[in-house]
Amino acid sequence: MFCNQCEQAAKGIGCQAIGVCGKTPDVASLQDLLIHSMKGLALVAAEGRRVGLVDADTDRFTMKAVFSTLTNVDFDPERFVALIEEAQTRKEDLKGRVAAKGGNTSFSAEPEPSAIKKILGKIFGSEAAVADFTKDPSIALANVGLTQLIAEGEKVGLPVGDEANADINSLKQILMYGLKGLAAYGDHASILGREDEAIAGFIYEALCATLRTDIGVDELVGLCLKCGEVNIRAMELLDDGNTGTYGHPVPTEVPLGAKKGKAILVSGHDLKDLDILLKQTEGKGIYIYTHGEMLPCHGYPELKKYTHFYGHYGTAWQNQAKEFDAFPGTILMTTNCIQKPKESYNDRIFTTGLVGWPGVAHIDDTKDFTPVIEKALACEGFAEDTDKGSVMTGFARNAVLGVADKIIDAVKGGDIRRFFLVGGCDGAKPGRNYYTELAEEIPSDCVILTLACGKFRFFDKDLGDIGGIPRLLDVGQCNDAFSAVKIAMALADAFECGVNDLPLSFILSWYEQKAVVILLSLFSLGIRDIRLGPTLPAFITPNVLNVLVENFNIMPITTVQEDLKAILG
Repeated sequence: MFCNQCEQAAKGIGCQAIGVCGKTPDVASLQDLLIHSMKGLALVAAEGRRVGLVDADTDRFTMKAVFSTLTNVDFDPERFVALIEEAQTRKEDLKGRVAAKGGNTSFSAEPEPSAIKKILGKIFGSEAAVADFTKDPSIALANVGLTQLIAEGEKVGLPVGDEANADINSLKQILMYGLKGLAAYGDHASILGREDEAIAGFIYEALCATLRTDIGVDELVGLCLKCGEVNIRAMELLDDGNTGTYGHPVPTEVPLGAKKGKAILVSGHDLKDLDILLKQTEGKGIYIYTHGEMLPCHGYPELKKYTHFYGHYGTAWQNQAKEFDAFPGTILMTTNCIQKPKESYNDRIFTTGLVGWPGVAHIDDTKDFTPVIEKALACEGFAEDTDKGSVMTGFARNAVLGVADKIIDAVKGGDIRRFFLVGGCDGAKPGRNYYTELAEEIPSDCVILTLACGKFRFFDKDLGDIGGIPRLLDVGQCNDAFSAVKIAMALADAFECGVNDLPLSFILSWYEQKAVVILLSLFSLGIRDIRLGPTLPAFITPNVLNVLVENFNIMPITTVQEDLKAILG
Protein backbone atom coordinates (compact mmCIF):
# COMPACT_ATOMS: atom_id res chain seq x y z
CA MET A 1 0.00 0.00 0.00
CA PHE A 2 0.90 3.65 -0.27
CA CYS A 3 -1.33 6.32 1.24
CA ASN A 4 -0.42 9.95 1.82
CA GLN A 5 -3.89 11.52 1.90
CA CYS A 6 -3.89 12.64 5.55
CA GLU A 7 -1.65 14.88 7.65
CA GLN A 8 -0.36 11.97 9.71
CA ALA A 9 1.25 10.19 6.73
CA ALA A 10 4.11 8.08 8.10
CA LYS A 11 7.46 9.94 8.19
CA GLY A 12 5.74 12.84 6.44
CA ILE A 13 5.80 10.81 3.20
CA GLY A 14 3.13 8.12 3.21
CA CYS A 15 1.97 4.96 4.97
CA GLN A 16 3.27 1.80 3.31
CA ALA A 17 3.01 -1.07 5.79
CA ILE A 18 -0.22 -0.08 7.54
CA GLY A 19 -2.09 3.19 7.84
CA VAL A 20 -1.47 5.37 10.87
CA CYS A 21 -5.29 5.57 10.93
CA GLY A 22 -5.47 1.78 11.26
CA LYS A 23 -6.20 1.10 7.59
CA THR A 24 -4.82 -2.28 6.48
CA PRO A 25 -3.12 -2.85 3.11
CA ASP A 26 -6.16 -4.88 1.97
CA VAL A 27 -8.58 -2.06 2.75
CA ALA A 28 -6.23 0.47 1.15
CA SER A 29 -6.14 -1.66 -2.00
CA LEU A 30 -9.92 -2.00 -2.11
CA GLN A 31 -10.32 1.75 -1.65
CA ASP A 32 -7.94 2.36 -4.56
CA LEU A 33 -9.89 -0.13 -6.66
CA LEU A 34 -13.18 1.54 -5.75
CA ILE A 35 -11.83 4.95 -6.82
CA HIS A 36 -10.55 3.40 -10.06
CA SER A 37 -13.99 1.84 -10.61
CA MET A 38 -15.61 5.22 -9.98
CA LYS A 39 -13.40 6.72 -12.68
CA GLY A 40 -14.81 4.14 -15.08
CA LEU A 41 -18.35 4.98 -14.00
CA ALA A 42 -17.49 8.68 -14.40
CA LEU A 43 -16.49 8.18 -18.05
CA VAL A 44 -19.92 6.74 -18.79
CA ALA A 45 -21.85 9.21 -16.61
CA ALA A 46 -20.08 12.19 -18.17
CA GLU A 47 -20.97 10.91 -21.65
CA GLY A 48 -24.53 10.40 -20.42
CA ARG A 49 -24.75 14.04 -19.44
CA ARG A 50 -23.47 15.03 -22.87
CA VAL A 51 -26.49 13.29 -24.44
CA GLY A 52 -28.95 14.54 -21.82
CA LEU A 53 -28.99 11.56 -19.44
CA VAL A 54 -28.72 12.51 -15.75
CA ASP A 55 -29.25 9.73 -13.21
CA ALA A 56 -29.81 11.24 -9.76
CA ASP A 57 -29.54 7.86 -8.03
CA THR A 58 -26.13 7.21 -9.58
CA ASP A 59 -25.09 10.73 -8.57
CA ARG A 60 -25.95 9.92 -4.96
CA PHE A 61 -24.13 6.59 -5.14
CA THR A 62 -21.05 8.34 -6.56
CA MET A 63 -20.85 10.75 -3.64
CA LYS A 64 -21.30 7.94 -1.11
CA ALA A 65 -18.70 5.73 -2.78
CA VAL A 66 -16.06 8.46 -3.04
CA PHE A 67 -16.81 9.69 0.50
CA SER A 68 -16.37 6.17 1.87
CA THR A 69 -12.65 6.30 0.96
CA LEU A 70 -12.05 9.45 3.03
CA THR A 71 -9.84 8.97 6.10
CA ASN A 72 -11.45 7.38 9.19
CA VAL A 73 -14.76 6.49 7.52
CA ASP A 74 -14.90 2.81 6.58
CA PHE A 75 -12.40 0.08 7.44
CA ASP A 76 -14.59 -2.92 6.54
CA PRO A 77 -13.33 -4.77 3.42
CA GLU A 78 -16.64 -6.53 2.77
CA ARG A 79 -18.45 -3.22 2.43
CA PHE A 80 -15.91 -2.05 -0.15
CA VAL A 81 -16.46 -5.23 -2.15
CA ALA A 82 -20.17 -4.40 -2.24
CA LEU A 83 -19.46 -0.83 -3.37
CA ILE A 84 -17.10 -2.02 -6.13
CA GLU A 85 -19.68 -4.51 -7.37
CA GLU A 86 -22.38 -1.83 -7.34
CA ALA A 87 -20.13 0.57 -9.24
CA GLN A 88 -19.61 -2.10 -11.91
CA THR A 89 -23.32 -2.91 -12.13
CA ARG A 90 -24.27 0.75 -12.38
CA LYS A 91 -21.63 1.36 -15.04
CA GLU A 92 -22.88 -1.45 -17.27
CA ASP A 93 -26.51 -0.41 -16.81
CA LEU A 94 -25.69 3.21 -17.58
CA LYS A 95 -23.73 2.18 -20.68
CA GLY A 96 -26.85 0.63 -22.13
CA ARG A 97 -28.95 3.72 -21.53
CA VAL A 98 -26.25 6.03 -22.88
CA ALA A 99 -25.96 3.92 -26.01
CA ALA A 100 -29.74 4.07 -26.47
CA LYS A 101 -29.46 7.86 -26.59
CA GLY A 102 -26.70 7.70 -29.19
CA GLY A 103 -23.81 8.31 -26.84
CA ASN A 104 -20.36 6.77 -27.03
CA THR A 105 -19.75 3.78 -24.76
CA SER A 106 -16.34 2.71 -26.00
CA PHE A 107 -13.60 4.42 -24.04
CA SER A 108 -9.85 3.99 -24.15
CA ALA A 109 -8.26 5.49 -21.08
CA GLU A 110 -4.68 6.63 -21.51
CA PRO A 111 -2.15 3.85 -20.78
CA GLU A 112 0.05 3.93 -17.74
CA PRO A 113 3.53 5.52 -18.03
CA SER A 114 6.10 2.95 -19.08
CA ALA A 115 7.87 2.96 -15.71
CA ILE A 116 4.66 1.90 -13.98
CA LYS A 117 4.16 -0.89 -16.51
CA LYS A 118 7.62 -2.23 -15.72
CA ILE A 119 6.96 -2.20 -11.97
CA LEU A 120 3.59 -3.89 -12.41
CA GLY A 121 5.20 -6.41 -14.73
CA LYS A 122 7.68 -7.40 -12.02
CA ILE A 123 4.83 -7.89 -9.56
CA PHE A 124 2.49 -9.83 -11.85
CA GLY A 125 4.98 -11.69 -14.03
CA SER A 126 4.80 -9.71 -17.26
CA GLU A 127 3.43 -6.49 -18.67
CA ALA A 128 0.83 -8.55 -20.52
CA ALA A 129 -0.41 -9.89 -17.19
CA VAL A 130 -1.58 -6.44 -16.14
CA ALA A 131 -5.37 -6.52 -16.45
CA ASP A 132 -7.03 -4.45 -19.15
CA PHE A 133 -9.11 -2.92 -16.38
CA THR A 134 -5.94 -1.30 -15.03
CA LYS A 135 -5.62 0.64 -18.27
CA ASP A 136 -9.27 1.33 -18.95
CA PRO A 137 -11.65 1.35 -15.96
CA SER A 138 -14.67 1.66 -18.24
CA ILE A 139 -14.50 -2.02 -19.20
CA ALA A 140 -16.30 -4.65 -17.14
CA LEU A 141 -14.44 -6.15 -14.21
CA ALA A 142 -14.80 -9.92 -14.10
CA ASN A 143 -16.72 -11.46 -11.23
CA VAL A 144 -13.79 -12.32 -8.98
CA GLY A 145 -13.24 -12.99 -5.31
CA LEU A 146 -11.87 -10.79 -2.56
CA THR A 147 -8.26 -11.86 -3.12
CA GLN A 148 -8.40 -10.97 -6.81
CA LEU A 149 -10.10 -7.65 -6.06
CA ILE A 150 -7.33 -6.74 -3.64
CA ALA A 151 -4.75 -7.66 -6.29
CA GLU A 152 -6.54 -5.46 -8.84
CA GLY A 153 -6.51 -2.60 -6.35
CA GLU A 154 -2.76 -2.92 -5.93
CA LYS A 155 -2.37 -2.16 -9.62
CA VAL A 156 -4.24 1.12 -9.57
CA GLY A 157 -2.84 2.90 -6.52
CA LEU A 158 -0.79 6.05 -6.62
CA PRO A 159 1.59 6.45 -9.62
CA VAL A 160 5.19 5.59 -8.87
CA GLY A 161 8.44 5.44 -10.85
CA ASP A 162 11.10 7.82 -12.10
CA GLU A 163 9.24 8.60 -15.30
CA ALA A 164 6.11 9.80 -13.54
CA ASN A 165 5.64 13.58 -13.60
CA ALA A 166 5.76 14.49 -9.91
CA ASP A 167 4.02 17.86 -10.28
CA ILE A 168 1.20 16.48 -12.42
CA ASN A 169 0.75 13.62 -9.97
CA SER A 170 0.75 16.08 -7.07
CA LEU A 171 -2.01 18.16 -8.66
CA LYS A 172 -4.02 15.04 -9.49
CA GLN A 173 -3.78 13.99 -5.85
CA ILE A 174 -4.84 17.43 -4.62
CA LEU A 175 -7.81 17.21 -6.99
CA MET A 176 -8.67 13.65 -5.92
CA TYR A 177 -8.47 14.47 -2.23
CA GLY A 178 -10.52 17.60 -2.83
CA LEU A 179 -13.15 15.43 -4.54
CA LYS A 180 -13.31 13.19 -1.47
CA GLY A 181 -14.10 16.21 0.69
CA LEU A 182 -16.59 17.53 -1.86
CA ALA A 183 -18.32 14.15 -2.01
CA ALA A 184 -18.61 14.17 1.78
CA TYR A 185 -20.33 17.56 1.86
CA GLY A 186 -22.50 16.62 -1.11
CA ASP A 187 -23.59 13.45 0.67
CA HIS A 188 -24.30 15.31 3.93
CA ALA A 189 -26.52 17.74 2.01
CA SER A 190 -28.27 14.99 0.06
CA ILE A 191 -29.25 13.24 3.29
CA LEU A 192 -31.19 16.39 4.18
CA GLY A 193 -32.82 16.59 0.74
CA ARG A 194 -30.61 19.34 -0.70
CA GLU A 195 -29.08 18.45 -4.07
CA ASP A 196 -27.61 20.10 -7.13
CA GLU A 197 -26.78 17.89 -10.12
CA ALA A 198 -23.84 20.18 -10.92
CA ILE A 199 -21.92 18.75 -7.94
CA ALA A 200 -21.92 15.18 -9.24
CA GLY A 201 -21.37 16.55 -12.74
CA PHE A 202 -18.13 18.15 -11.64
CA ILE A 203 -17.06 15.01 -9.76
CA TYR A 204 -17.43 13.05 -13.03
CA GLU A 205 -15.51 15.71 -14.96
CA ALA A 206 -12.67 15.73 -12.45
CA LEU A 207 -12.46 11.92 -12.14
CA CYS A 208 -12.18 11.68 -15.92
CA ALA A 209 -9.42 14.30 -15.87
CA THR A 210 -7.31 12.21 -13.49
CA LEU A 211 -7.18 9.46 -16.15
CA ARG A 212 -5.58 11.73 -18.74
CA THR A 213 -1.85 11.76 -19.43
CA ASP A 214 -2.09 14.77 -21.75
CA ILE A 215 -3.34 17.16 -19.09
CA GLY A 216 -1.10 20.05 -18.05
CA VAL A 217 -0.39 21.98 -14.86
CA ASP A 218 -2.57 24.98 -15.73
CA GLU A 219 -5.62 22.85 -16.50
CA LEU A 220 -5.20 20.86 -13.30
CA VAL A 221 -4.79 24.01 -11.20
CA GLY A 222 -8.01 25.29 -12.78
CA LEU A 223 -9.81 22.06 -11.88
CA CYS A 224 -8.56 22.25 -8.29
CA LEU A 225 -9.91 25.80 -7.98
CA LYS A 226 -13.19 24.73 -9.59
CA CYS A 227 -13.39 21.92 -7.04
CA GLY A 228 -13.23 24.56 -4.32
CA GLU A 229 -15.86 26.66 -6.08
CA VAL A 230 -18.24 23.71 -6.44
CA ASN A 231 -17.64 22.85 -2.79
CA ILE A 232 -18.91 26.27 -1.74
CA ARG A 233 -22.17 25.33 -3.43
CA ALA A 234 -22.18 21.96 -1.62
CA MET A 235 -21.60 23.65 1.74
CA GLU A 236 -24.32 26.19 0.94
CA LEU A 237 -26.75 23.31 0.33
CA LEU A 238 -25.68 21.60 3.54
CA ASP A 239 -26.07 24.82 5.49
CA ASP A 240 -29.55 25.23 4.04
CA GLY A 241 -30.36 21.63 4.93
CA ASN A 242 -29.18 21.99 8.53
CA THR A 243 -30.74 25.38 9.21
CA GLY A 244 -33.87 24.70 7.17
CA THR A 245 -34.52 21.51 9.12
CA TYR A 246 -33.25 22.35 12.60
CA GLY A 247 -33.28 26.17 12.68
CA HIS A 248 -30.41 28.63 12.78
CA PRO A 249 -28.00 27.96 15.67
CA VAL A 250 -28.24 30.29 18.66
CA PRO A 251 -25.58 30.92 21.32
CA THR A 252 -25.92 28.08 23.79
CA GLU A 253 -24.13 27.10 26.99
CA VAL A 254 -23.27 23.40 26.96
CA PRO A 255 -22.35 21.53 30.17
CA LEU A 256 -19.22 19.38 30.12
CA GLY A 257 -20.28 17.33 33.12
CA ALA A 258 -22.79 14.49 33.33
CA LYS A 259 -26.27 13.73 34.65
CA LYS A 260 -26.84 10.68 36.80
CA GLY A 261 -28.38 7.99 34.62
CA LYS A 262 -28.08 5.96 31.44
CA ALA A 263 -26.16 7.52 28.57
CA ILE A 264 -25.54 7.43 24.82
CA LEU A 265 -22.65 9.30 23.20
CA VAL A 266 -22.96 10.48 19.58
CA SER A 267 -19.87 11.28 17.52
CA GLY A 268 -19.24 12.20 13.88
CA HIS A 269 -21.15 14.97 12.08
CA ASP A 270 -24.68 13.88 11.15
CA LEU A 271 -27.49 16.01 12.61
CA LYS A 272 -30.23 13.81 11.17
CA ASP A 273 -28.91 10.67 12.88
CA LEU A 274 -28.82 12.59 16.16
CA ASP A 275 -32.37 13.84 15.66
CA ILE A 276 -33.65 10.33 14.94
CA LEU A 277 -31.89 8.97 18.03
CA LEU A 278 -33.30 11.76 20.19
CA LYS A 279 -36.82 10.90 18.99
CA GLN A 280 -36.33 7.18 19.65
CA THR A 281 -34.94 7.74 23.16
CA GLU A 282 -37.63 10.12 24.44
CA GLY A 283 -39.07 8.92 27.74
CA LYS A 284 -36.59 6.06 28.13
CA GLY A 285 -34.51 7.61 30.92
CA ILE A 286 -31.41 8.00 28.74
CA TYR A 287 -29.36 11.19 28.41
CA ILE A 288 -27.75 11.93 25.07
CA TYR A 289 -24.27 13.47 24.90
CA THR A 290 -22.23 14.77 21.99
CA HIS A 291 -18.62 14.01 21.22
CA GLY A 292 -16.17 15.68 18.84
CA GLU A 293 -17.72 17.68 16.02
CA MET A 294 -21.25 17.02 17.29
CA LEU A 295 -20.79 19.72 19.95
CA PRO A 296 -22.35 22.49 17.76
CA CYS A 297 -25.58 20.46 17.53
CA HIS A 298 -26.52 21.91 20.92
CA GLY A 299 -27.09 25.28 19.26
CA TYR A 300 -29.86 24.15 16.87
CA PRO A 301 -33.37 25.01 18.18
CA GLU A 302 -35.01 21.82 16.88
CA LEU A 303 -32.40 19.70 18.65
CA LYS A 304 -32.22 21.83 21.81
CA LYS A 305 -35.91 21.16 22.47
CA TYR A 306 -35.24 17.60 23.64
CA THR A 307 -34.93 17.71 27.42
CA HIS A 308 -32.75 14.59 27.53
CA PHE A 309 -30.20 16.12 25.11
CA TYR A 310 -27.84 17.07 27.89
CA GLY A 311 -24.20 17.94 27.32
CA HIS A 312 -20.84 17.34 25.68
CA TYR A 313 -18.37 14.63 26.63
CA GLY A 314 -14.74 14.42 25.57
CA THR A 315 -12.72 16.25 22.96
CA ALA A 316 -11.52 15.46 19.44
CA TRP A 317 -11.59 12.22 17.45
CA GLN A 318 -7.99 11.14 18.16
CA ASN A 319 -8.71 10.88 21.91
CA GLN A 320 -11.66 8.55 21.53
CA ALA A 321 -9.95 5.34 22.69
CA LYS A 322 -9.40 6.78 26.16
CA GLU A 323 -12.64 8.76 26.26
CA PHE A 324 -14.90 6.00 24.93
CA ASP A 325 -13.31 3.50 27.30
CA ALA A 326 -14.35 5.67 30.24
CA PHE A 327 -17.85 6.44 28.96
CA PRO A 328 -20.39 4.32 30.89
CA GLY A 329 -22.87 3.87 28.05
CA THR A 330 -23.10 3.19 24.32
CA ILE A 331 -21.43 5.12 21.50
CA LEU A 332 -22.90 5.84 18.06
CA MET A 333 -20.52 6.82 15.24
CA THR A 334 -22.04 8.85 12.39
CA THR A 335 -20.04 9.85 9.27
CA ASN A 336 -16.27 9.85 9.68
CA CYS A 337 -13.89 9.94 12.69
CA ILE A 338 -13.84 6.31 13.89
CA GLN A 339 -10.64 4.68 15.19
CA LYS A 340 -10.00 1.03 15.98
CA PRO A 341 -12.20 0.31 19.01
CA LYS A 342 -10.62 -1.14 22.13
CA GLU A 343 -11.84 -4.51 23.33
CA SER A 344 -13.19 -2.82 26.46
CA TYR A 345 -15.93 -1.03 24.50
CA ASN A 346 -16.12 -3.01 21.26
CA ASP A 347 -19.49 -4.46 22.28
CA ARG A 348 -21.04 -1.05 23.02
CA ILE A 349 -19.94 0.99 20.01
CA PHE A 350 -22.18 1.12 16.93
CA THR A 351 -21.75 2.57 13.45
CA THR A 352 -24.29 3.90 10.98
CA GLY A 353 -24.30 5.48 7.54
CA LEU A 354 -21.00 5.07 5.72
CA VAL A 355 -18.97 4.38 8.85
CA GLY A 356 -17.72 0.85 9.32
CA TRP A 357 -15.26 -1.26 11.28
CA PRO A 358 -14.99 -5.06 10.99
CA GLY A 359 -16.85 -6.74 13.84
CA VAL A 360 -18.60 -3.57 15.04
CA ALA A 361 -22.41 -3.65 14.98
CA HIS A 362 -23.81 -1.53 12.17
CA ILE A 363 -27.21 0.21 12.11
CA ASP A 364 -28.52 0.11 8.55
CA ASP A 365 -30.43 2.78 6.64
CA THR A 366 -33.69 2.00 8.44
CA LYS A 367 -32.12 3.92 11.34
CA ASP A 368 -33.68 1.67 13.94
CA PHE A 369 -31.43 2.43 16.89
CA THR A 370 -33.05 -0.17 19.16
CA PRO A 371 -29.78 -2.13 19.65
CA VAL A 372 -27.99 1.08 20.71
CA ILE A 373 -30.78 1.95 23.12
CA GLU A 374 -31.12 -1.54 24.63
CA LYS A 375 -27.38 -1.77 25.20
CA ALA A 376 -27.37 1.67 26.84
CA LEU A 377 -30.10 0.57 29.22
CA ALA A 378 -27.99 -2.47 30.13
CA CYS A 379 -24.89 -0.35 30.81
CA GLU A 380 -24.26 1.18 34.22
CA GLY A 381 -24.56 4.82 33.14
CA PHE A 382 -23.26 7.73 35.19
CA ALA A 383 -23.46 7.08 38.93
CA GLU A 384 -23.88 10.74 39.90
CA ASP A 385 -24.21 14.27 38.63
CA THR A 386 -20.88 15.95 37.88
CA ASP A 387 -20.01 19.59 37.21
CA LYS A 388 -17.04 20.11 34.89
CA GLY A 389 -17.93 23.57 33.73
CA SER A 390 -19.41 24.51 30.39
CA VAL A 391 -18.58 25.92 26.96
CA MET A 392 -20.43 28.13 24.51
CA THR A 393 -21.40 27.15 20.98
CA GLY A 394 -23.90 28.34 18.37
CA PHE A 395 -22.12 31.36 16.90
CA ALA A 396 -22.95 30.59 13.28
CA ARG A 397 -23.46 33.35 10.74
CA ASN A 398 -26.95 34.44 11.86
CA ALA A 399 -25.86 34.79 15.47
CA VAL A 400 -22.69 36.71 14.60
CA LEU A 401 -24.24 38.91 11.93
CA GLY A 402 -27.12 39.63 14.30
CA VAL A 403 -24.65 41.76 16.28
CA ALA A 404 -22.73 42.96 13.23
CA ASP A 405 -23.40 46.59 14.10
CA LYS A 406 -21.73 46.16 17.50
CA ILE A 407 -18.79 44.36 15.87
CA ILE A 408 -18.36 47.08 13.25
CA ASP A 409 -18.52 49.82 15.88
CA ALA A 410 -15.99 47.96 18.03
CA VAL A 411 -13.58 47.70 15.09
CA LYS A 412 -14.02 51.34 14.11
CA GLY A 413 -13.64 52.41 17.73
CA GLY A 414 -10.42 50.43 18.12
CA ASP A 415 -11.82 48.01 20.70
CA ILE A 416 -11.40 45.05 18.31
CA ARG A 417 -8.01 45.11 16.59
CA ARG A 418 -8.22 41.91 14.58
CA PHE A 419 -10.12 38.70 13.95
CA PHE A 420 -8.37 35.33 13.86
CA LEU A 421 -10.01 32.31 12.25
CA VAL A 422 -8.28 29.47 14.11
CA GLY A 423 -9.80 26.13 13.22
CA GLY A 424 -9.68 22.99 11.16
CA CYS A 425 -8.97 19.35 11.94
CA ASP A 426 -7.29 18.14 15.10
CA GLY A 427 -4.88 15.22 15.09
CA ALA A 428 -2.42 13.21 17.14
CA LYS A 429 0.95 14.20 15.64
CA PRO A 430 3.18 16.52 17.71
CA GLY A 431 3.04 20.23 16.95
CA ARG A 432 -0.65 20.84 17.48
CA ASN A 433 -0.05 22.44 20.88
CA TYR A 434 0.79 25.46 18.68
CA TYR A 435 -2.95 26.14 18.37
CA THR A 436 -3.46 26.05 22.14
CA GLU A 437 -0.59 28.47 22.68
CA LEU A 438 -1.85 30.67 19.86
CA ALA A 439 -5.30 31.03 21.42
CA GLU A 440 -3.67 31.91 24.74
CA GLU A 441 -1.26 34.43 23.21
CA ILE A 442 -3.63 36.27 20.85
CA PRO A 443 -4.03 39.74 22.44
CA SER A 444 -7.14 40.54 24.44
CA ASP A 445 -8.31 43.10 21.87
CA CYS A 446 -8.69 40.38 19.22
CA VAL A 447 -11.58 37.98 18.53
CA ILE A 448 -11.10 34.28 17.68
CA LEU A 449 -13.52 32.54 15.31
CA THR A 450 -13.19 28.78 15.39
CA LEU A 451 -14.76 25.72 13.83
CA ALA A 452 -14.22 21.97 13.37
CA CYS A 453 -12.46 19.76 15.91
CA GLY A 454 -9.31 21.91 15.97
CA LYS A 455 -11.13 24.03 18.56
CA PHE A 456 -10.73 21.29 21.16
CA ARG A 457 -7.19 22.53 21.70
CA PHE A 458 -8.70 25.59 23.44
CA PHE A 459 -12.52 25.32 23.42
CA ASP A 460 -12.85 25.32 27.23
CA LYS A 461 -10.65 28.35 27.92
CA ASP A 462 -12.25 31.49 29.33
CA LEU A 463 -10.98 34.24 27.03
CA GLY A 464 -13.41 36.90 28.19
CA ASP A 465 -15.30 39.33 25.97
CA ILE A 466 -15.00 42.70 24.25
CA GLY A 467 -17.96 44.92 25.01
CA GLY A 468 -20.21 41.91 25.50
CA ILE A 469 -18.94 40.12 22.40
CA PRO A 470 -17.25 36.84 23.41
CA ARG A 471 -13.62 36.68 22.31
CA LEU A 472 -14.05 33.00 21.38
CA LEU A 473 -16.85 32.32 18.88
CA ASP A 474 -17.54 28.70 17.96
CA VAL A 475 -18.94 28.88 14.42
CA GLY A 476 -19.62 25.11 14.30
CA GLN A 477 -18.44 21.95 12.55
CA CYS A 478 -16.01 21.75 9.64
CA ASN A 479 -19.26 21.54 7.65
CA ASP A 480 -19.99 25.09 8.82
CA ALA A 481 -17.06 26.67 6.97
CA PHE A 482 -19.76 28.23 4.79
CA SER A 483 -20.90 30.23 7.84
CA ALA A 484 -17.37 31.52 8.40
CA VAL A 485 -17.10 32.52 4.74
CA LYS A 486 -20.45 34.35 4.90
CA ILE A 487 -19.36 36.19 8.05
CA ALA A 488 -16.12 37.30 6.37
CA MET A 489 -17.91 38.41 3.20
CA ALA A 490 -20.57 40.32 5.17
CA LEU A 491 -17.88 42.15 7.14
CA ALA A 492 -16.05 42.95 3.90
CA ASP A 493 -19.27 44.43 2.50
CA ALA A 494 -19.82 46.45 5.66
CA PHE A 495 -16.31 47.91 5.51
CA GLU A 496 -16.51 48.31 1.71
CA CYS A 497 -13.35 46.31 1.09
CA GLY A 498 -12.23 42.88 -0.05
CA VAL A 499 -11.91 39.95 2.36
CA ASN A 500 -8.12 40.14 2.06
CA ASP A 501 -8.28 43.77 3.26
CA LEU A 502 -10.14 42.93 6.46
CA PRO A 503 -8.35 42.78 9.80
CA LEU A 504 -8.73 38.99 9.55
CA SER A 505 -6.12 36.23 9.63
CA PHE A 506 -6.64 32.56 8.73
CA ILE A 507 -4.55 30.12 10.78
CA LEU A 508 -5.73 26.61 9.95
CA SER A 509 -4.93 23.06 10.95
CA TRP A 510 -5.61 20.16 8.62
CA TYR A 511 -5.87 16.39 8.91
CA GLU A 512 -8.11 14.85 6.25
CA GLN A 513 -9.70 15.54 2.89
CA LYS A 514 -12.55 17.77 4.03
CA ALA A 515 -9.84 20.22 5.09
CA VAL A 516 -8.27 19.91 1.63
CA VAL A 517 -11.46 20.91 -0.17
CA ILE A 518 -12.13 23.76 2.29
CA LEU A 519 -8.66 25.10 1.51
CA LEU A 520 -9.45 24.86 -2.21
CA SER A 521 -12.70 26.73 -1.52
CA LEU A 522 -10.80 29.56 0.16
CA PHE A 523 -8.42 29.69 -2.80
CA SER A 524 -11.36 29.83 -5.21
CA LEU A 525 -12.54 32.95 -3.35
CA GLY A 526 -9.12 34.51 -3.79
CA ILE A 527 -8.30 34.48 -0.06
CA ARG A 528 -4.58 34.96 0.58
CA ASP A 529 -2.06 34.77 3.42
CA ILE A 530 -3.42 31.56 4.96
CA ARG A 531 -1.14 29.92 7.51
CA LEU A 532 -1.43 26.12 7.49
CA GLY A 533 -0.14 23.48 9.87
CA PRO A 534 1.07 21.62 11.71
CA THR A 535 2.83 20.35 8.56
CA LEU A 536 2.23 20.87 4.86
CA PRO A 537 0.67 17.98 2.88
CA ALA A 538 3.04 15.23 1.78
CA PHE A 539 1.40 15.19 -1.65
CA ILE A 540 2.37 18.79 -2.50
CA THR A 541 5.64 19.01 -4.45
CA PRO A 542 7.95 22.03 -4.12
CA ASN A 543 6.91 23.30 -7.56
CA VAL A 544 3.20 23.03 -6.79
CA LEU A 545 3.79 24.72 -3.44
CA ASN A 546 5.51 27.56 -5.28
CA VAL A 547 2.39 27.99 -7.44
CA LEU A 548 0.26 28.27 -4.30
CA VAL A 549 2.71 30.70 -2.70
CA GLU A 550 2.86 32.90 -5.80
CA ASN A 551 -0.92 33.00 -6.23
CA PHE A 552 -2.19 32.88 -2.65
CA ASN A 553 0.83 33.47 -0.40
CA ILE A 554 0.03 30.34 1.58
CA MET A 555 2.61 29.63 4.24
CA PRO A 556 3.38 27.07 6.95
CA ILE A 557 2.94 28.00 10.60
CA THR A 558 6.22 28.74 12.39
CA THR A 559 6.14 29.67 16.07
CA VAL A 560 3.31 31.45 17.82
CA GLN A 561 5.52 34.44 18.61
CA GLU A 562 6.88 34.76 15.06
CA ASP A 563 3.45 34.39 13.45
CA LEU A 564 1.78 36.90 15.75
CA LYS A 565 4.60 39.38 15.19
CA ALA A 566 4.22 39.02 11.42
CA ILE A 567 0.44 39.45 11.62
CA LEU A 568 0.16 42.19 14.21
CA GLY A 569 3.47 44.00 13.69
